[in-house]
Amino acid sequence: MSPQRKQKRQTDGKTAAAGPDTETGAAQTQGGRKPWVKKTPVQVVLDQITKQEEKVNDMREELKKEERELQKLQQAKKVLEAI
Repeated sequence: MSPQRKQKRQTDGKTAAAGPDTETGAAQTQGGRKPWVKKTPVQVVLDQITKQEEKVNDMREELKKEERELQKLQQAKKVLEAI
């Protein structure tokens, strides 16, 4: 490949990013991404349990709101039926 072609290829969007300028290791963490930490299978399961507990708690709160709304509508229904 001729030097001109290499230069043109490196100025393209994708190939320029993958060129020799790419940084590795700790230098990439300065860009905003934190380094990947391998988790044990136990930690993965514990994280899943925590996420599921949070999801269930959120659903319970939503259910309470919906039940209050239902109570209001049922009271309105009683009033309308009494008329």
